[in-house]
Amino acid sequence: MTIAAVERALKMLEALAGEPDGADLSLLAERLDLPVSATHRLLATLAERGLVAQDASSGAYGLTLKLAQLAFRNLDLRGLPDAGQIVLDELARTTREYCRLAVIEGEELVWIARAQGATAGLRYEPPMGTEIVLHATATGKAWLASLPEAEALRIVCARGFKAEGRTGPNALGDVDALRAHLDETRRRGFALAVEEGEIGTVAMAVTFRAGPEPEAAVAGTLSVAGPQQRMQETRREEITEALQRAAQAMAAIWPLRRRQIGRLPEAAPQAQPNNLQAGAAA
Repeated sequence: MTIAAVERALKMLEALAGEPDGADLSLLAERLDLPVSATHRLLATLAERGLVAQDASSGAYGLTLKLAQLAFRNLDLRGLPDAGQIVLDELARTTREYCRLAVIEGEELVWIARAQGATAGLRYEPPMGTEIVLHATATGKAWLASLPEAEALRIVCARGFKAEGRTGPNALGDVDALRAHLDETRRRGFALAVEEGEIGTVAMAVTFRAGPEPEAAVAGTLSVAGPQQRMQETRREEITEALQRAAQAMAAIWPLRRRQIGRLPEAAPQAQPNNLQAGAAA
């Protein structure tokens, strides 16, 4: 199989991931800018591998659960999210809001676990499968603030500041605004996004390390998010303290991964230590 064929197959899987009810052949051909015949052959190949199935009544093509099975198998082998779920559940219980755990994969962050702490009123619970927009989320800004500034800006600029339909009204739009936000994040001790990722929501996040040692690499982030009317400034000190405790607990248990996969995450370039990271003052 050629690289071009692999790329087309991956684009097909991404296109189908956004279609819970499936999509017909002509629509998929249009989206992938392929002839209908080539699109049909590609779908047939994916169906042979058990990744795609065609609905007998509508004729629409959709993903099977095989990709989800592969993803969960990979998480199980890493010892996640089981180890982190204990910490995440406690964070959700303490803050009474929606909490998520994200891990670093290369130059990306990926959400891998969540816990809902809201027991009454509005419940904020976005999907887990969406891409994390680094410059428009507390999760992304927490991680970016832990990197050398030049590295953080390079990563964001490579992706651009436009993320159609995936940001809120206050999303940052240029390098100067991002640089100011990252400076503020380091000083404050947590990342904050007020209607940046989504309208009507506020999120806070911190990073955690891959072990209890101060020099351990940053491994991921913990975040708390909820409706703006509940996530007021008066609660931020309380939530920051809960996030920092969770980051310390996560760093303490993260080496369990070493026994699961034989090594810790490779160290990434780090900025000067700041109070975003586990073990520092809030």
